[in-house]
Amino acid sequence: RKYEELSFEDAMKKLEEISGKLEQGDISLEESIELFSEGVRLSEICSKKLENAENKISMLIKDDNQKINEVEYE
Repeated sequence: RKYEELSFEDAMKKLEEISGKLEQGDISLEESIELFSEGVRLSEICSKKLENAENKISMLIKDDNQKINEVEYE
């Protein structure tokens, strides 16, 4: 499955797994570089997913008649 198709939670879980492997330090330099690169890609995907979520957040505001309206977050 491509990383872009992962949910935010799954991408974060995978990123945590990679971080744990890197922290253990018992892997080769080549594998460390590969894992680091994979982690960077996952981090970028998580950031994009957060940004998209922020753009979808709705705010509730009261108009002059005290009626609550939903508006898109900007």
